[in-house]
Amino acid sequence: MRIFSTLPLLALLATLPAVASAQTARKVHDDAIVLDTHFDTPANLGRPGWTITDRHDTARDGDQVDVPRMIEGGVDGGFFAIYTAQGPRTPEARRAARDAGFVRAVQIREMVARHPNVFQFVTTAEQARAVAASGKRFVFMSMENGTPVEADVSLLSTFHALGLTMASPVHFKNNDLADSATDKPEWNGLSPAGRAFVAEANRLGILLDASHASDQVLEQMIALSKAPIILSHSGVRAIYNHPRNVSDADLKLLAAKGGVVQINAFSAYMIDQPKIPERDAAMQALMAKAGNMRDMTPAQRSALMTERKAIDARWPAPRATFADLMKHLEHAIQVAGIDHVGLSGDFDGGGGIEGFDGVADFPKVSAVLLERGYSAADVAKVMGGNALRVLAAAQAAGDPAARVTIPQTN
Repeated sequence: MRIFSTLPLLALLATLPAVASAQTARKVHDDAIVLDTHFDTPANLGRPGWTITDRHDTARDGDQVDVPRMIEGGVDGGFFAIYTAQGPRTPEARRAARDAGFVRAVQIREMVARHPNVFQFVTTAEQARAVAASGKRFVFMSMENGTPVEADVSLLSTFHALGLTMASPVHFKNNDLADSATDKPEWNGLSPAGRAFVAEANRLGILLDASHASDQVLEQMIALSKAPIILSHSGVRAIYNHPRNVSDADLKLLAAKGGVVQINAFSAYMIDQPKIPERDAAMQALMAKAGNMRDMTPAQRSALMTERKAIDARWPAPRATFADLMKHLEHAIQVAGIDHVGLSGDFDGGGGIEGFDGVADFPKVSAVLLERGYSAADVAKVMGGNALRVLAAAQAAGDPAARVTIPQTN
């Protein structure tokens, strides 16, 4: 009589619950509307030889968002940002920022028009859900830093006519609208023009975004706005004390207004970053040598990343981990409530950490939330439901006469 060992069978059976659990987690993730509220990917548009429909490699070229990885990560779409760096506050610089903003808006629209079988431009939560159901990726347009409109906030209506649905007043430096979280107080919150920015965004039904704004700006935006607001890519200060992160008190104010904080994955806002002068000098020299990265070919971009890796190897800096991301996320949920928290990688704009370094990694968050006892409905809220809700609320509070029908290019 043959005697068969049961050990291999028992080992196989032991793996079945884990496999089933992973399959369940992926189904929950795929059933949700999954979005990121802050893609800096439009900065890549126009780069020689670059297209968003190709699969890129973060380790090779630094890129974190493309269609193949959106599909892999079950990411249905997101807010593609019109970002303009804060330059001198002169008439010439303001005109240049205005023009750069319009060019970037056109590039986003062209990206969609060039790939009609992949993307669809949307302006409402209802449209986003319909596009997701069709299998395409939806594209919202947002504005990071209000410098394109700081000289004339009525320009918001022109950007709105092009499809702008979310806008923030300020970035790393103060401007004519507001104080930045990472600059010295100038206006003690919003300037008079900044208050007009809030009022005009409310009138148009544009969702106000207070990421990068100072505490005073955030608090004043919450108080002045007729609609809930969003923090499109921020962390929580109780986990890591950085001015870019939001305090528990302000989290509660945000939630009481109906708003949402989208927890981001930007390492410097998540853990301590020691000062390494040699590393900083080497990075500055590398960027100066690189020049305008928008003009780089794929080969030049790859060479740049190789040199950057050499700097990282010689002067390593700590990098936040997936566990750090979950600490920020769960603390925000505990303080603000599950209806007021979402997720953003800040990808292609400096974001990305160990274990969450591109859009393909979104399912990991859904799986861990389920493992920790959150429901499928909770996951759906965090993955995109809360962001869509607050967008709809901002639009519902706007003037119906200001609503526009976005022209679609055939």
